[in-house]
Amino acid sequence: MKQLLEFLGVIALFQGVAGLLNEFTDWHWGLVQRIGFLDGFEIYVSVTLLVLAFALFAVARSQKPG
Repeated sequence: MKQLLEFLGVIALFQGVAGLLNEFTDWHWGLVQRIGFLDGFEIYVSVTLLVLAFALFAVARSQKPG
């Protein structure tokens, strides 16, 4: 379970950073800008993904090994 939470955290972190980079540098990569109903909310979604990533890392760290 710990590895799954860490994996999801890495994916959320990567997509959040990619979304912010897309907004501020016009690099066209990541999934946030490709989802149509999020149009206009890319920055909010990217920041939310970053917060989610750190929450997932915190939960994964609190898990007992084994």
